[in-house]
Amino acid sequence: MATLFIADLHLDPARPAITELFEHFLASDEVRTADALYILGDLVEAWIGDDDDAELPQRIADATRAVREAGVPVYFMVGNRDFLLGETYAARAGMTLLDDGAVHDIHGHPTLLMHGDVLCTDDVAYQAVRQQVRNPQWQAQILSMPLDARRAFAAKAREDSRKHTGSTMESIMDVNADAVANRMREAGVARLIHGHTHRPAVHTFDMNGKTAERIVLGDWYEHGSVLRVSAESVELRGLAVK
Repeated sequence: MATLFIADLHLDPARPAITELFEHFLASDEVRTADALYILGDLVEAWIGDDDDAELPQRIADATRAVREAGVPVYFMVGNRDFLLGETYAARAGMTLLDDGAVHDIHGHPTLLMHGDVLCTDDVAYQAVRQQVRNPQWQAQILSMPLDARRAFAAKAREDSRKHTGSTMESIMDVNADAVANRMREAGVARLIHGHTHRPAVHTFDMNGKTAERIVLGDWYEHGSVLRVSAESVELRGLAVK
């Protein structure tokens, strides 16, 4: 038995093959027999609210609910693209919402789970935007807008994000080592799993004289990326588009 982790799928109608890969993966024996499935943020390219009546949110809900109905818990943590996803949609999709920074025991290893964006402390401009959009009053104002207005707002936000990414040094957009170590010490763990940076890897480093591990999940822009954790092993692998 194993626990599965994915993140940064950025599902979008413009990339139907990735949505189909996601649905195929969730219908696989690997997922349906897993101990649990964790989705650590950025499930979609943009989330405009739980009341979105587009086809994609319904397809996602159908796929995740089927996993839960097969007896596999599905945990979801919002990212920087889907921070407006709330309890209403989570219930519809059979998902349990997690706070960023939750600690779960994964096969005997207390593990800190994060989307990862809050660790990118060198990107000061991004952190300022993050603080604004996580404000409940700001979110309530956005969610009070008509759906079409929210879609236009999301499109503008994606364009602004692309411009920021294109004009910012890659090193600034990666996690800060001190931020990582501080969060892990505060949580009392030696293992961290996160996404956001789209740089899949397993990093080991010294923390307080002991070996610590940071596992970064990959994105799903051109192929899939899955982390499989069991009591015996940690495997980070890609999934090819059929």
